[in-house]
Amino acid sequence: MPDQPHAPVVPPSAWVARFSALIKAGGQVLDYACGSGRHARWLAARGVYVEAVDRDAAALLSLQGLPNVHAMQADLEAGEWPFAGRRFDAVVVTNYLFRPRMGLLLELLAPGGVLIYETFMIGNERFGKPSNPDFLLRRNELLDCLGEEWTIVAFEQGEVREPRAAAVQRVCAVKGRAAATLLPPG
Repeated sequence: MPDQPHAPVVPPSAWVARFSALIKAGGQVLDYACGSGRHARWLAARGVYVEAVDRDAAALLSLQGLPNVHAMQADLEAGEWPFAGRRFDAVVVTNYLFRPRMGLLLELLAPGGVLIYETFMIGNERFGKPSNPDFLLRRNELLDCLGEEWTIVAFEQGEVREPRAAAVQRVCAVKGRAAATLLPPG
């Protein structure tokens, strides 16, 4: 078997790390638009099964053969929806936004499932890329997408300095009306 490329060790987002404690033990997690899979690796090492999906086949190579990780190449913005009829215990999305499929993305969560979402928002253009408004959330947009059938565990929006200066929006939510578990700040 040829040597596989080693992905650089990049720590998970502090937001993902903090709220991953809400994911059901042994659960099925979708790392959506996973890139090179930093969250897939980290979550799988903590005992959940991760389906890592991205359109970049080269980025997915380093995930091949990892325990508890299934890497799948798919275009998440065009063509057939690759998850028809599927449900997950958690969906993790970082640094990615494609509004036309947001509804389909939210339908992937089983009742009681956890959404952990963190990406850039309007104002990020001051710090660099992304700067196109098509890829920047509007104020409170993640909250507006979720509606009454979700329990919001935590929501933040604004400027951050670490790991780099950016304008971000973050949400952790449980699908359904649930008593949310409060976690200590990360």
